[in-house]
Amino acid sequence: MTVETFTPKQTTTLDIPVKTLEANSTSRPSTGNRIGFVSLGCPKNLVDSERILTQLRTEGYDVTNSYDDADLVIVNTCGFIDSAVQESLETIGEALAANGKVLVTGCLGVKKDEIVELHPNVLGVTGPHAYDEVLKQVHLHVEKPKHNPLMDLVPDHGVKLTPKHYAYLKISEGCNHRCTFCIIPSMRGDLDSRPIGDVLGEAQRLVNAGVKELLIISQDTSAYGVDVKHKTAFWDGMPVKTHMQQLCEELAKQGVWVRLHYVYPYPHVDDIIPLMAEGKILPYLDIPFQHANKRILKLMKRPGSSDKVLERIAKWREICPELVIRSTFIVGFPGETEEEFEELLDFLEEAQLDRVGCFKYSPVEGAKANDLPDHVPEDVMEDRLQRFMAVQAQISADKLQARIGQEYLILIDEVNTEGAVGRSYMDAPEIDGKVYLTDEFDVQPGDQVWVQIIHADEHDVWGVKVED
Repeated sequence: MTVETFTPKQTTTLDIPVKTLEANSTSRPSTGNRIGFVSLGCPKNLVDSERILTQLRTEGYDVTNSYDDADLVIVNTCGFIDSAVQESLETIGEALAANGKVLVTGCLGVKKDEIVELHPNVLGVTGPHAYDEVLKQVHLHVEKPKHNPLMDLVPDHGVKLTPKHYAYLKISEGCNHRCTFCIIPSMRGDLDSRPIGDVLGEAQRLVNAGVKELLIISQDTSAYGVDVKHKTAFWDGMPVKTHMQQLCEELAKQGVWVRLHYVYPYPHVDDIIPLMAEGKILPYLDIPFQHANKRILKLMKRPGSSDKVLERIAKWREICPELVIRSTFIVGFPGETEEEFEELLDFLEEAQLDRVGCFKYSPVEGAKANDLPDHVPEDVMEDRLQRFMAVQAQISADKLQARIGQEYLILIDEVNTEGAVGRSYMDAPEIDGKVYLTDEFDVQPGDQVWVQIIHADEHDVWGVKVED
């Protein structure tokens, strides 16, 4: 059972896993154009960081993993919940104390006055996906290098912050929903779908560079193309609609794992399940249900009801028995009664979801839910969170026990001193479980091997490689 939080502060250099940015007493002498980069928040923010870093490297800037080495530090912030805001503000202060020259971008950037009030010495503040503005600010404070494209090559798939064998593919910005607990639309705007040709082109470049898994992300993946009325565009000389189903069908032709995240359960999601049953995309759906009680969902301004959701889940599993569903929920939403919370627990028992994350309700500045009456006391929220976790932990443990003896194709993520660590189709990186291959060293990250499961707990499994 996982309780989701925002991602801790991270940084990177080209094509290596993320690391914490720290002051370094043994730093290299400055070249005059070295940029430190801290990336906070969700995978969508990570993609923004990748785009900024790609442009920096294209222009000849160096990227460092220490404050001391940097001639300038960029902090890409998160502002989704209060704890994320606090982490972002603390990170800005840390960067200022260690380096002194700091640019701020990302979701929290829309609250420029708040940032400047606390940290008046920041050099500049921009909002989310403001790539050009960030580069303009960098140019103001760090001289643009004399770039020799024959010496400072950037791969055509750009700078990636993930390991080489998987990558996030963002298909749109913004969101048309107005959930009362969320302020993302005020930060990132309404839905803005990327041209489908651009998305498929990026996917092809990533696959050509060795990516084995594409993780499809957005604020609302199911809504892809709604803003452009699903217009027909062209890819590889053929007409393709800007639509979730057509996107999945084209991505399936790349011959790699395709995993869908942030899928709202619109009716047309039913049409995606056969693609999963046919093995074209992974039988994995990340759907943020958030609650089961109809009144609470209405207060959240969320669509759906538990009865219809349960009917659809049953239908999906009938079509694709291998389907794995992960979701997130909020407990302690303003006005939530004990009976309504019990209804959520009943839903969990009946839905038997594979992977579940849970948040206690957190008031976010600017969110409509703050004005609702009958806020749930902290101790009650904590009690409900623990009860929720206990129910889902048992469901997860039972489901993983059922894997014992089964064989699965595993994508290897790392090899350490204890052996290899990977994931099955059921496990998204960072948020789901892992498959541990103890004492298995004859594999490399990015390899795909068949594994028999021999042990499981409530979150992870252990296995042995199946000999060819």
